[in-house]
Amino acid sequence: MAATDGRTGKRPNSVWLAERPPVKRKAEQPAGLDLDKIVAATVRLLDAEGLSKFSMRRLAAELGVTAMSVYWYVDTKDDLLELAVDAVAGEMALPDESDTGADWRDQLRALAVGYRDMLLRHPWAARLLGQLMNIGPHSTAFSNATQRVMRHSGLTPDRTSGALASLFHFVYGFATIRATHEERCRAAGMTLDDYFEQVLAALAERPEFAETLELSTRTGYTRQGQSVVEMLDRDFAFALDLQIAGIEAMRDRAAD
Repeated sequence: MAATDGRTGKRPNSVWLAERPPVKRKAEQPAGLDLDKIVAATVRLLDAEGLSKFSMRRLAAELGVTAMSVYWYVDTKDDLLELAVDAVAGEMALPDESDTGADWRDQLRALAVGYRDMLLRHPWAARLLGQLMNIGPHSTAFSNATQRVMRHSGLTPDRTSGALASLFHFVYGFATIRATHEERCRAAGMTLDDYFEQVLAALAERPEFAETLELSTRTGYTRQGQSVVEMLDRDFAFALDLQIAGIEAMRDRAAD
């Protein structure tokens, strides 16, 4: 059953809840234009220019059509953004459910890594994931897959939702912060490594950051030959292991 607004009884706005009639091409519509091509072009533009610069007019120019031609296929810009978010959600690989001997930890880890990688490839998606219902077919398939994997963890059903929220909110935050840093570096014409070196140099001149720098040195953050991306991947992998170990610990605690 679809969620409703308790005060008005109205359904929330979502392209996936709308009952839109099939598009019938008219003479003035460009030949070869369809919804899949529009969504693909939307994703390309968002990847290249970001959410703040995206507009239906800019999309139409990219497709070589008029803005009105795009509106034959979607009612609003928000509807199109919902379609784009679900399209990139389709990039995330789902576990092979025919593999009955698979370890749920490995499957959950793969889902988390896939989610992180999708957010890094498409930084604009993070903001939209916080604004939209995310009930498209690809998003729903991913959500269902995470729940099926968690059934094999031994965690009780009443704790499954909280466990998944903890895991994927961690992934969302980690990936969003990293993607933001990468975007700022690109805008400034520098690499993450260049930025990191500048930060270390600036902090080295300030005594209040001595403990932070000491920790960075002990943990290998200042080791020669290791890129920032390699360090971030190492931290992510360890933090992900902590999340999964936490699920196991809470499962075992409940069993005692």
